[in-house]
Amino acid sequence: MPVTDNMPTAARGVSALLMAGLAWIASDMIRPLMPEGTDFGIFNYVNVALALVLGWRVTGRRLGIGWGTGVSAGLSGVAALVFWAVFAQSLYKMLEMALDRRLKGVMDALKTMFEIGADFALILLHGPLIGVLVAGGVMIGVIGEWIARRWS
Repeated sequence: MPVTDNMPTAARGVSALLMAGLAWIASDMIRPLMPEGTDFGIFNYVNVALALVLGWRVTGRRLGIGWGTGVSAGLSGVAALVFWAVFAQSLYKMLEMALDRRLKGVMDALKTMFEIGADFALILLHGPLIGVLVAGGVMIGVIGEWIARRWS
């Protein structure tokens, strides 16, 4: 069987698990930044599921090339996680508003979704949270690269 880009490797598994742990920590750090009385529901679990997929597909795919690429892969994975998490959470909030009949049509729903996403992105501009995400991305890249070199 030829080696493809989708073959499971130890580095992919480790980067996915480390990204999931980082997503859980970051999700817990976001909770106090949100308005009082916010219902989070399965907020952490959605972010962890996204992190597992992105750690495997984005970060894990680029490991084993070099240390600089490993760090870059970790930071790219964290950036992708932030983007897709904001997208998923704003989509959920928009659908919630649409089901409550607070939106008039498709264009109003899309406009509202981007407004909600922008609001969420502004909440994420918190120094300690950014520090944890950047440091976590670098650590995920370095550890993933070490694993890729060790077990390849």
